[in-house]
Formats: sequence, C-alpha cells, structure tokens
Amino acid sequence: MKTPLLRVLLPAALLFIRATAVAQPPQPPAPPAPPPPVTARGAQLGTPLAGLTAAEQAEFTAGVANFTEVETAETGLGPLFNNVSCVACHAAPAPGGASTITVTRFGRTVGGVFDPLTALDGSLLHARAIAPVLLETVPASANVTTLRLTTPVFGAGLIEAIPDATIIQNAQQSRTSTVQGTVAFVTDAATGQQRVGRFGWKAQHATLLSFAGDAYNNEMGVTNRIFPTAHAPDGNTALLSHFVSLTAAPEDVEDPVTGKADIDRMADFMRFLAPPSPAPATAQTLIGQRAFTAVGCASCHTPSMNTGPNASAALSNQAVGLYSDLLLHDMGSLGDGIAQGAATTTQMRTAPLWGLHARPVYLHDGRAATPDAAIRAHDGEAKASVTAYLQLSATAQQQLLAFLATL
Repeated sequence: MKTPLLRVLLPAALLFIRATAVAQPPQPPAPPAPPPPVTARGAQLGTPLAGLTAAEQAEFTAGVANFTEVETAETGLGPLFNNVSCVACHAAPAPGGASTITVTRFGRTVGGVFDPLTALDGSLLHARAIAPVLLETVPASANVTTLRLTTPVFGAGLIEAIPDATIIQNAQQSRTSTVQGTVAFVTDAATGQQRVGRFGWKAQHATLLSFAGDAYNNEMGVTNRIFPTAHAPDGNTALLSHFVSLTAAPEDVEDPVTGKADIDRMADFMRFLAPPSPAPATAQTLIGQRAFTAVGCASCHTPSMNTGPNASAALSNQAVGLYSDLLLHDMGSLGDGIAQGAATTTQMRTAPLWGLHARPVYLHDGRAATPDAAIRAHDGEAKASVTAYLQLSATAQQQLLAFLATL
C-alpha cells in the first residue's frame, strides 16, 4: 500500500513532469496482463506451492496482484527507476521468471580495492527517471561496468527456508583443493541480524523481505520501511530536492487492515511460489547426470538441500532440488568486477540450475546463448570442471546437456 501524494513535488517541477511525461529513454508500453501459467515438466510455472493453507493461498493471490501492479509517479514510481513493475522484468515464461532485461552496475577499482562510488549513487545505474534532468550516467571516474540479468524467483521460499547452519555445514564439508566455497555472511536489512546471504548474484540478501524492499527502492524508486531513502541522481541531492521532499515518510506503508505493505506482499508471492519440476529421467539423461557429477559440476551446483522446521507446513522439512550450494565462489574472469555484500569482485553466488530450461539466456550478464556456452565460459574455481567437460566425447557432452535440459 502506497500513501498517495507522499511524494511532494514543487509546482514548477510538477508542470515540467506533466509536460514531458517520463524522461528519455522512453518508457515502453505498460506490461501486458501476465500470461497464464505455462505448463512445464508436469507442473505449472507461476503457480503456488502445493499444500498451502487457505490463508497462505490468499497471501499468494494478493502477492500476485502486487507483483503485477504497474507503478506510476502518483503511486511512488521514481524519481529514479529501472522499470515500472516486478513482472516487467520477471515474466518469462510466467510471473516470477527471468528475462533478457539487464541492469548496469559500475564502480572503480584502484590497487585491487573496489569503490562502489556511493557518493555518485553507485553501484546501480538507474536508467530511467520521471524527468529528463534526473537521468543518471555512469560516472567518468568508474573503470568497471557490468550487466546483470534478472534472476528467476521460482521456489524462492524453499531457498529462504534452508537453515543457515545447513549452508555453513555444506561449505565446510564440500571444500576441495580447487573448490573453496565461501559463506556470504550479511547483515539482513529487515532485521539487522547477521544471516547467510542466498539471494542475488552476489548472495547479498538473506531474506525475501529484504530482497523485496531493495527491489522496490532500487528498481522502481519506491521508498519503504527497510530502504526509506530516495536515490539522488548521480548523488545530487540538491537536484532531487526539486522533485521530492527529502523528509517525506516512506511511500510504501502498511495496510491498516492486513498490516502488510507492498514489500510484504511481494515477499509472500515469492515465498509461496512453486519451484520448477524436473522432467522425467531417461536413460540418456541419467548418463548425463552422472557425467555432470563426474566432471565436478555438482561440487558447486549441489543437487539438493533440505529446509528446516517452518511455520508453514508447505515449507517445512522439504527437499529443495535447487542445484546450488548458495555459496560464493571465485570465478576468475567470469566475475563481474563488482564487490557487493560479502562478495569480492571475482566472487559470484552459485546460480541455482532448477528451471534452467525456461531461461532465455545464461550467466549473470546474458552473454551465453546456450548452456554449452555457459559451461565453457566458467573460470576460476570452475576451471578444472570446464577442462573435464571439454575432454568428454561429443556424445557425453550432449548427454550432460540433455540432463541440464530436464531441470
């Protein structure tokens, strides 16, 4: 729920916005109504977890409406933003999925030390604004830029429900001479507690509520109780003050009836969103699965972990076939050059592979058009696995890829 008119525009700025609409680059048309769930692997992507209570089902349904809602300047969009709704970027092949849309990250590295250029509103570039004068640019002082793809959130509630202790224990047990996964200890913005990060390309968020609050503030410019400060264009708060009251209360406020704000409903949607279901195994994909393990892919892409006890029976003590250890790994040349949260410039979180068949492109920046190309681009701790993959026969490689296509 967003309080109307909490954003206080000065009269001259208001006239300017009415005359120019949204700043260039131009807004695309409002996203179409979300597509119906897509049948895949015997289940439907975009549908709720099995076993939800009536109350949880209602929370999921309310979350869907929130996830697909198109924001406007009147409801809190901007002044700086990247898109107008959650589903605008998380749509393929159903709400909650991935897309080919990227955002730009930037910073400056000198002598091996990364500076996110926070004073210049780094390290995320906001590509759109409610008025042309507010549009940001990558600072001239930045010497690192990278693109990041939207990540799918299918099954995110199950990932959230994996205990921190499980991730920590797996990290201690799975270390080898070449694979040294690091636990991403972060301060959860929603609670202030130190937790194990697991969401985002850098495992920078530990909980779905923090993940939702960050997305609202960074991607749509909607201030909320977790991230209450509006972003200033290139760090220019004086310019921002001509368009918004710098002392206004957060725009996303709790509904007095439900006690939930939009970020809570977005978290509910992700929490109760079903994971992808794998395709039935065949003789060829079973051989490919063994090859996947033999070349070392499973050292980081851990096939399964378990959730712990949970207030929701649908999330309690469940097997989570995510194909990720949720750890940070040094990826060498495949790192994105950005230090964020607990991650260094070369570290990336192991991307879960479930739902791989539904993704349009691969890797953090979308550079790979196929899973084969994504494997070949791996570096750092994964280099030995890449070498082993390249030494497989063409038939064995195809069997491994056929296995990945079942996920």
